[in-house]
Amino acid sequence: MYVDPFITCGIVGAGVIGLAYVGNLQGWLAAADWRLPGANPVGALLILVSLYDAWNLPSVVIESFWAVISLYGLLRSLRRWPSRFSGGR
Repeated sequence: MYVDPFITCGIVGAGVIGLAYVGNLQGWLAAADWRLPGANPVGALLILVSLYDAWNLPSVVIESFWAVISLYGLLRSLRRWPSRFSGGR
């Protein structure tokens, strides 16, 4: 089986999302930590790249939602990040 760059992107993207989820379940990545919502849009965008080659509308819809929601979480996490160092001021 030939594995092209699009398939590789999809596999890596699924792996990123899967590892982030396992990390959250194991307590390695807290939901409030910027790395968890940062990993999710990266994985979703890599999966979207793979869908460019093998189009599937329902998958594009769910990955788009996943990326947007994760970007919201990332921005929210980064907005709170300076307050962790300033004592909440």
